[in-house]
Amino acid sequence: MPLAGFCWLRRALPLVWLLLGAMPAGGPKPLLLLPAPLGIQAATFSVVDVRDDRADRTAVAWLLPAPARPGAPAGPPLATDLQGGAAGALRQFARQSLPRTAGQRPIVIRIKELRVQETAAPGSQAEGRVSVRLAFEWQRPDGPPLLLTEYRGGARYGRPLASPAVVEPTLRQALADALRYLNGWLTQAADHDVRLATAVQPTFRYDQRQTEPDTLFHDPARPLRWTDFTGRPRPGEYAATVFPGFAYRGQPRVVRGVVQLGLTLQVFVVRSSSWVGPGQQTPYNLNHEQRHFDIVRLVAERFRRKATADSLTVEDYNSILQLQYLKSFTEMNRLQDQYDLETRHGLDAATQDRWNRRIDAELRGYGVIQ
Repeated sequence: MPLAGFCWLRRALPLVWLLLGAMPAGGPKPLLLLPAPLGIQAATFSVVDVRDDRADRTAVAWLLPAPARPGAPAGPPLATDLQGGAAGALRQFARQSLPRTAGQRPIVIRIKELRVQETAAPGSQAEGRVSVRLAFEWQRPDGPPLLLTEYRGGARYGRPLASPAVVEPTLRQALADALRYLNGWLTQAADHDVRLATAVQPTFRYDQRQTEPDTLFHDPARPLRWTDFTGRPRPGEYAATVFPGFAYRGQPRVVRGVVQLGLTLQVFVVRSSSWVGPGQQTPYNLNHEQRHFDIVRLVAERFRRKATADSLTVEDYNSILQLQYLKSFTEMNRLQDQYDLETRHGLDAATQDRWNRRIDAELRGYGVIQ
C-alpha cells in the first residue's frame, strides 16, 4: 500500500498597487492579522496547534520605512513581526476564520516559511513579496502526528513608501489561500488516501482455480486423487506423503474513508512434493492424506475469523494480519503432528475414523461442506 507524496500548490503572484494612508513615523508597528472569510461552508479540519519551524524567527516582515522627507531615498527594511508572534497570530487567524463544525480532523500547522520582504522601487514606491510555506499534520488520536501535505504560495504587491496598509491584507489573503487549499485537499483525499481512512473492512474469498500444473487448491468438490501425487517415492515406513500449506494475499483500496481489504486465501497442495509408494494407492490411504489437506482448510477458516474489522487498525492492519497468520501457521503444524501421532500415521483405523468425523463436523460448522 504506497504512501502519497507531498502535494504542492504554486500560485501566480499578482502585482497589487494601492495608495493608502501614511506609515507612522518611528517605524512600523506589529502587524495585526485579521480573520478572513474563506468561503468554506463545512471545514474538514480544525487547527489544534501551530508550531514555528523557521530557522529565523526574528520577524515575519521586513518593511521599508517612510522617507524622512518627500523624495528622499528609502532606508533599510525594518523587522516587523505579527502581533502575538507568527505561531500565535496564525493560530488565532485559523480559529477565527474557519467555520465551527463538528467532526473535524485535528490539524497541526508547521510554519516552514512565512516572510514579507520589501525592496525599493522608483517613484518612492516599495515592492513587497509574500512567501508562505506551511506543512499540515494530522494529530491522530492513536499514534504520532502524520504529515499529510505541504502548501507553497505567496503574492506580490506594490505600495507607496508612506503607506503600509496593503501589507496585512496581502499576507492575510495568502494565508487564507493556504487554509482553503488544505480543506480542498482533505475533501479530495479522504475518499481514497489510505492514511486518512478511519476503519478497515476485510472480505475473504478462496482461490479454487485448478489451472496450475503443480498446485492443487482446496475445493470440497474436487478432493485429492492419486494422480496429484507426482513426487518420487521415498524409502521408509510411510505409504504416502502429502505437502499442504496455506497463504493469503490482499489488495487494499479506500472507499469513502474505509480500507476495503480484499483477502484471497489459498489452501493448496504442492503436487511435486507429494508422493505415494508402490502398491499403496488405496482409498483408505488417500483418505488419510485428504484429511491432512482438510486440516489446513480448518486452520484457514479459523484465521479468517480472527481477522475481523475489530481486530485490525488502519495504521497496523498489515502487521496484525502477518502476526495472526504466523500464529495460524504454527497451529497448523501442531494439528498435523497431533493428527499423525494419534492415528499413528493412519495405522490406527478407529482413531482415524474419529478424526474423520471430527474434521467433517468442523468443516460442516464453517459451511465448507454440507
